[in-house]
Amino acid sequence: MPDSDARPLDGLLVLDFSQFLAGPAAALRLADLGARVIKIERPGTGDICRQLYVSNLELDGDSTLFHSINRNKESFAADLKSPADRAAVERLITRADVLIENFRPGVMERLGFSSARCTELNPRLVYASVTGYGAEGPWVDKPGQDLLAQSVSGLVWLNGNADQPPLPFGLAIADLTASAHLVQGILACLVRRGVTGRGGRVEASLLESILDLQFEVTTTFLNDGGRAPARSAVNNGHAYLGAPYGVYATADGYLALAMGSIPRLGELLELPALAGFAEPKLWFTRRDEIKHLLVAHLATRPTAHWLARLEPADYWCAEVLSWSQLWATEAFRVLDFEQEVRRDDGPAMKTTRCPLRIDGRRFKSSRGAPRVGQHTTAIRTEFAL
Repeated sequence: MPDSDARPLDGLLVLDFSQFLAGPAAALRLADLGARVIKIERPGTGDICRQLYVSNLELDGDSTLFHSINRNKESFAADLKSPADRAAVERLITRADVLIENFRPGVMERLGFSSARCTELNPRLVYASVTGYGAEGPWVDKPGQDLLAQSVSGLVWLNGNADQPPLPFGLAIADLTASAHLVQGILACLVRRGVTGRGGRVEASLLESILDLQFEVTTTFLNDGGRAPARSAVNNGHAYLGAPYGVYATADGYLALAMGSIPRLGELLELPALAGFAEPKLWFTRRDEIKHLLVAHLATRPTAHWLARLEPADYWCAEVLSWSQLWATEAFRVLDFEQEVRRDDGPAMKTTRCPLRIDGRRFKSSRGAPRVGQHTTAIRTEFAL
């Protein structure tokens, strides 16, 4: 019988040379799925993300951001400019299955760890890189930072209302999308390696990933004469969708409305003025007029009142919840999405688990992020470095 404690990537060794978010998040997902991840860090300071605070929140000397991205990993401290440390890392590479790095193009080559060199050391290695804008071209030296990638990608022109300036998304969406794409590429190469025995090179960039995230709307742009997206002037939720798509204030909160028949919505909300928009094309061309009517009407009653009318009719809608409200719901509780991690005898920290389930199993691990070089001695002994 299969081992009930086994995870899909058990037995794989990942070397994580990356810092900040995109690369480490990819390594984290592999760790969640069972891979052993050794984080290669500079002695003393380690990953710069250790000091990159979110709301000035830190735990046991490192930022909670670092803790959340680097849980369930080991830390091996190595000065990659030192011949002795480079030699030790090379020996680790000969044993590894995956190497992840997100330095600017050319840095790993200068350090002696190019894809070609690492493949020479280990032909079965999957070598995975994240850059800001690709490995060539005029933007190759631009900082690969999330807000900057969002800004050049066109994404910021999809958010907010028509009269607002370009608005960035409130998450590191470029980093996180590139991370997910990198994991997809790594797993594809590992599957191929199982057939051919050969490793591979995986490359993802923040810009390409955030462009792919927009593929629905950029396809419209490419086939619509190159016209810019036209954001709604009222409660814009999607520049390419008609009314009622958006978020509306109610008497005590907010209500999200997705796609649906406008006349039918008028019936359910007892708003006769919507009956005059029977032609679906009007739901886009006159969306702001429709939304103005909804804004005034929905503000007159509480959210629960509108949900009681819309949900039984299967009209696509939802209450807008805060994190505190979501965490208090039974729907969130049954997901069992929260976990507690701890660094040895240090303080515990709450975070979220891997979002995947395989064979019905949720993947959690209580092992917290490592201190800089915490496992160097043990790893040197184990691998005879």
